[in-house]
Amino acid sequence: MKTPRAFYQPLAIGAPAPLRDLPVRLERMIHFVPPHIEKMRAKVAGLIPTVDVVLGNLEDAIPADQKTAARRGFIEMAQQNDFGSTGLWTRINCLNSPWVLDDLVEIVGEVGDKLDVVMLPKVEGPWDIHYIDQLLAQLEARSGVTKPILVHAILETAEGVKNVEAIATASPRMHGMSLGPADLAASRGMKTTRVGGGHPDYAVLADAGSTDTARPMFQQDLWHYTVARMVDACMSAGIKAFYGPFGDFSDSDACEAQFRNAFLMGCVGAWSLHPSQIAIAKRVFSPEPAEVAFALRILEAMPDGSGAVMIDGKMQDDATWKQAKVIVDLARTVAERDPDMAAAYGL
Repeated sequence: MKTPRAFYQPLAIGAPAPLRDLPVRLERMIHFVPPHIEKMRAKVAGLIPTVDVVLGNLEDAIPADQKTAARRGFIEMAQQNDFGSTGLWTRINCLNSPWVLDDLVEIVGEVGDKLDVVMLPKVEGPWDIHYIDQLLAQLEARSGVTKPILVHAILETAEGVKNVEAIATASPRMHGMSLGPADLAASRGMKTTRVGGGHPDYAVLADAGSTDTARPMFQQDLWHYTVARMVDACMSAGIKAFYGPFGDFSDSDACEAQFRNAFLMGCVGAWSLHPSQIAIAKRVFSPEPAEVAFALRILEAMPDGSGAVMIDGKMQDDATWKQAKVIVDLARTVAERDPDMAAAYGL
């Protein structure tokens, strides 16, 4: 185990020093783009102002015979666009694939200074993070990259969930984690073919009554346990937690419900795999104006966070002051990027 003093030392001569704090960025949605498709790359310039993160996907959903084309397409996409305050990410192939080494060598070598985050799939433990941490440092040094490229882990195996705390603290390069429900379901042997969301058979049954009427069933959240573990691991490590994909593009209500569960539990964003999910993520992962207004009242009534006050018949103390600050800080970050929400918040 590294000593605290060594934890923030660059892992290669000439590599940039690791960040001690994550950049404050709005990342309500990570929008996936298949970069091997030319017509999708052509839409990126118009997409950039509408999303918080653009991600070039090289892994799942890219056919094996299109892996090289996807990598070259991502490099072209990165070179030809100015992303401004919008994040540029890529999801590389998994570490046991034949494509991952070329993914990292070519992308860092050609667009490393534009790349914010590498999303690493199927992370099983801190050893996976240690490998990519060292390799990225070597590539950054060789290519003269001036800012460290961060790593975002996808939690999509039973082994990864078991080791979630160690993954979160494996490197100062860690940006955050996303839940990968489809691969995780397969890894656990869960009996569902859905990509995220609930299942009508995962439910509790109401108590039996005295009549013959049907007993109501109440659907539960399949992902509550894993999201809670992931959020605790990420927040205790000072990194970010995200919900991952929701695969049923025809059911926007269910998508919004799943995203909102994740938001309330502490996730800062989710993946958008279809353009229709951008607006859902933007709405869900921005606090409600009424909630922001009430939070502002708490902060105004308790400027230093001490003591206790009554607002609308509800007691507020240092604990609720901290809750209010979370909401107001997020609202200010949203307002900096979204003029409409700034007006709605009165900020």
